Formats: sequence, C-alpha cells, structure tokens
Amino acid sequence: MITNLEKYKKDLTELIANGSWLAMAMHADFLVEDFHNSLKKELKDEKKVAEYITKLPSFENDYQAWYSESLVLLKQLLPDRVSDFTKLYEKSKTRRKEITYENYVIEDALQGLRVIRGGELVVGADAAIPRFRQQLNIIKAINKRFESSLFDIRQLVQADLFDSELEAAKELNTKGFLRGAGAIAGVVLEKHLLQVCDNHGVKITKRNPSISDYNDKLKEAGTYETSSWRKIQHLGDLRNLCDHKKKKEPKTEDVDVLIEGVDRIIKTIF
Repeated sequence: MITNLEKYKKDLTELIANGSWLAMAMHADFLVEDFHNSLKKELKDEKKVAEYITKLPSFENDYQAWYSESLVLLKQLLPDRVSDFTKLYEKSKTRRKEITYENYVIEDALQGLRVIRGGELVVGADAAIPRFRQQLNIIKAINKRFESSLFDIRQLVQADLFDSELEAAKELNTKGFLRGAGAIAGVVLEKHLLQVCDNHGVKITKRNPSISDYNDKLKEAGTYETSSWRKIQHLGDLRNLCDHKKKKEPKTEDVDVLIEGVDRIIKTIF
C-alpha cells in the first residue's frame, strides 16, 4: 500500500511539473509577443513554435485547480508559508488606493484587470507573472522539508495509521459488525481533532473530551467554519449511535456515511 509520505511526494512532483507548464502558459497568455519571440529564437522554426504553444495548458482555466491542490499540500507540509502563498493570489482585504505593479495579484489577472492612464497601459496581467513564480517557488520549497532531518513525519505516520484503521472499519461494516466499525471510525475522528487542536494551539481543559468538545473548541477558535462544524457534529452523532446501547440500531448506510465523512475530514482539515 502506498504510504502518505510517498503520496505527498508524488503529488508534489506533479504539482511542480504542472506549475512549470502553467508558468509558461502564463507567459504565453500575458506577454504574447515576448514569449513568441523567445520561443522562436530557441526552436528556430515557426511551425515548431505553433505546435509547442498548442500543447500549453490554459492558465485561466487550470490555475484554480492547481492553487487549490497546492494549498491543501502546503497546509499539511509547510503551514507557515500558507499566508505568503495566499497573499500572492488574493486581493487585499483593505481597499487599495490605487492598483500598482507592486500590489497587483494573480486574482486581478484572472479577472482581466488592467490600469490605463492617459491612454497608456500602466499595469496589466503580466504583473502577476512574478507572483505566480513566487508561488511555484514556495511549492518547490516543500522538497527541502522531505530532505531535511528536521522534517516532522509524526503526522504522516499518524495519517497512514488512520487510513489503515478506516480500511479495517470498512471491512467490519461489510461483514455486519456495524457498532465496531462505527466505534473505530469515531476513534480516528477523535484522535484527528485532538491533533488539529495541537496544530492550532487550541487548549482542551476537559478531562475526557468528546468529539463534540473538540469540535466546539475548534469552531470557537475560528479553525473552520460553521458548515464544517455541522458535518463533524453529525459524524459525532453517528459515532454515538454506534458506540452506545440505544433502542435505535445503526444501519450499514449510517456507518458508511460516518467512515466516508471521517476520511474526508482527516484529508481536508489540519
């Protein structure tokens, strides 16, 4: 079975490769003449230039998927750079007095924002090119975490363990051991929420906290939004249905929802 460490390395390699293609596509889209001339100088054949350009992805269509995937990986492996990464894409929350080359971001380029004064272009989409290069370099920096002896693999090992436990829960569920399957999935969720609390410095004072306790504290701390809180609260209810003797018996579908929901949470909330 592929480990989470191997998966992250594979995902990272693909992100860097796709990012390199997007960087070229961005240059081709926003500095058309410059890109064409540079490519012609290198390939020395107009037909080859045309063929090469047709192979490039569309920055406008493909960037958002790359950004979202990169952000998930970054939150897991290099969380201290998440803010730097998002600032290169997102517009400032405070209103900009004027749009300049220095404060132009990738979101501006995707919206086709251009600033023209006196009939001349002052700032255009090409101003976003160095922003994307910075983003790509931040993603490349994750490689050094894999190579560094300081890289903390505790959460990756834990993630492998959680995956194995959820696989065991699925197997129990298919064989009719519904309460056991639900209990295992519930323990995985509980342990993961404890880790999320540690990651965000959220203190839990209760002696034997439950899923609900962790969930409430994380929501209060602003770690995630109400929609995520509701999903986790529902998963906690399903876990309680499996874990405690009640008149109502859990159904296979209930446990399926619990296992799938827990799997989604441990992959998206860190």
